[in-house]
Amino acid sequence: MEAVKSQNQKHLTSSTKAGNGLQQSYEKLCLAPVYRWLVYVVGFPVVLIVALLYVIKKKEDPYLKMYEKVKKSFEEKGRFEQLAATYKLQHQRKQSFFQQVSHSENISKEAMRWANETYQKEINAEVAKLLQTAGKQRVTFDTTFTELLENRRFVLLTFVPGLIMYVLLYLLGNPYIKFIGERLAMSVFVVIGVAFLVFTILYISPFNPAANILGESATREQIAAFNHLYGLDQPYFVQLWNALKGIVTFDLGKSFTGNEDVVDSIMRRFPITMVLAVLSLLMAIMIAIPIGIIAATKPNSFFDYTFMFIALIGLSIPNFWQGLIFILNFSIKLQWLPATFSPNNWLSIIMPAVVLGTALTASIARMTRSSTLEIIHEDYMVTAKAKGLTKQRVLWKHGVRNAMIPIITVIGLLFGGMLGGAAVTEKVFNISGLGSFIVDKQFIPDIPSVMGGVVYIAITISLVNLLIDVLYAFFDPRIRTKMKH
Repeated sequence: MEAVKSQNQKHLTSSTKAGNGLQQSYEKLCLAPVYRWLVYVVGFPVVLIVALLYVIKKKEDPYLKMYEKVKKSFEEKGRFEQLAATYKLQHQRKQSFFQQVSHSENISKEAMRWANETYQKEINAEVAKLLQTAGKQRVTFDTTFTELLENRRFVLLTFVPGLIMYVLLYLLGNPYIKFIGERLAMSVFVVIGVAFLVFTILYISPFNPAANILGESATREQIAAFNHLYGLDQPYFVQLWNALKGIVTFDLGKSFTGNEDVVDSIMRRFPITMVLAVLSLLMAIMIAIPIGIIAATKPNSFFDYTFMFIALIGLSIPNFWQGLIFILNFSIKLQWLPATFSPNNWLSIIMPAVVLGTALTASIARMTRSSTLEIIHEDYMVTAKAKGLTKQRVLWKHGVRNAMIPIITVIGLLFGGMLGGAAVTEKVFNISGLGSFIVDKQFIPDIPSVMGGVVYIAITISLVNLLIDVLYAFFDPRIRTKMKH
């Protein structure tokens, strides 16, 4: 008998495995009103079916019968009158104690209000107790929905009209996919906010694009024609809407100077800036993290003082001065490397990458040292050593892994700064990148070009921050646990 029961239980478990996954996803998503309504909107046909079934099941709701039964029992006992008399007496004693004068009508009204609140709470508590004893639950829309999601036949019959909803439940049921989706949604709002601020600043700036481009000899008719051609004579909100719409559709229009397509111009320049930033970042990580760890394991030593002193110098040197010194020595004097960037010569990217990555290397090295020093003296590190683990194993498995969180944060923040601050390095080495492109266009101001460049940088920084958040979960199990719950 027990064997048959066990087999039936296994069959039931296997037959509702998919449904249980959908049910659990729905229950978790319903904790947040935004996700609840998102499920209702994308699964509107299925929600209608559930609503009809809910109306039918509502008539047999055990809660209603038990509620009437408990209410009748309370009425027979005169529970409401008892509560009203108790609260009226308490209110009178309170007025008498504080020597306050109050009308009997106000006392009765206040006592009735308190009694009604307590009366309803006692009825609901008793009904919930009886439902739990009987092993039943109240029929609500959510319980109806979850029960139907457990039913494989219902899922199959509504799969086509509810395909988007089921895909959404499946994806958002995975904590990692949900985490990434939330960060991407936040990135969209960040990009829109950046576009709004940049456009507003350019709109209220004292610069006049038509006068700057056409020159002082331009007539009013020519300036008016220029403004009409590029829509600069339209109201603020119309121009803002056109700019935001162009960002969404990747159609930023033509630049004011040269009449070239803004998206094409950015796509030609953005890869150069991105390659320069990535190479600088890789160089910084490969050099700074090992140096920082070694300096932390040998604090206050000659090695520690030497490398931290070099890191301080790296933070203090301006990019443009370092670039000029590099050109003077390695290009003009030694003739090892080309002085300006050339896409056909990979050696020309070395000096710009080193110049751009110097400050980043110094910052990461200092953060790695301080973070590792803080971790080394933690109790779990001492315990790991006491268990007999080697010094290298304790350091790399327990120390470095836990020290990476602040290091990753610094890398993400500095990488965003590199993209925005690459303009100086690009100017020094004559690199036609996105940074120098924005600098050249902002003093006109060429609104479509500046908007496009800033938005592309904002999108890149948002994606980098998403990668940083994912790396947090990879290195810290506490964050993974929090994501799952």
